[in-house]
Amino acid sequence: MLDNVLNQNFDVLAPNQVWLADSTELTYGVNGEHKVRLSGVLDLYGRRLIAYNLSKTETSEAEVDVFTRAFDFAGEIHPLVHTDRGSAFTSGRFNNFLDCHGVVRSMSRPGTPYDNAPMERWWNEFKLRWMARHPMPKTYQELVDLVESGIEYFNHYNRSTQRNGLTPDEYWDEAA
Repeated sequence: MLDNVLNQNFDVLAPNQVWLADSTELTYGVNGEHKVRLSGVLDLYGRRLIAYNLSKTETSEAEVDVFTRAFDFAGEIHPLVHTDRGSAFTSGRFNNFLDCHGVVRSMSRPGTPYDNAPMERWWNEFKLRWMARHPMPKTYQELVDLVESGIEYFNHYNRSTQRNGLTPDEYWDEAA
């Protein structure tokens, strides 16, 4: 088992030092009868979602896909990567992929969601302040459009006192 290297130390000084990852369930359809998993990689600096992926279930393939997008976005960097202990994140395929990128690996303690609190909070805000305030998407494409517009909102327009009144993008720009 991997250690909890992050150990709830959520203070970082620059982008791409610590990435958090997790997935959450979303529903769509006339009566919400269809379910998908939204996987995301959140940069702890400014709480910017740098990559996401929609899939039918949480699998190691889905998590490799979202991290491929994160590395495509960020380039050749070696962040500390923190996740929970879900089967997709403990799989050999996922961990071999991360090993190829030279990251430091960290995992939450069993039954301790607080170890990944900023990621859990991001999902909570996304679902309560975005998904719940819009009509239930009836089709998969409507869900994709709603998710994409929500991520755009939270990265480009959502201001926070934790970021001195800046959006995640503006906060990142100040660090550059």
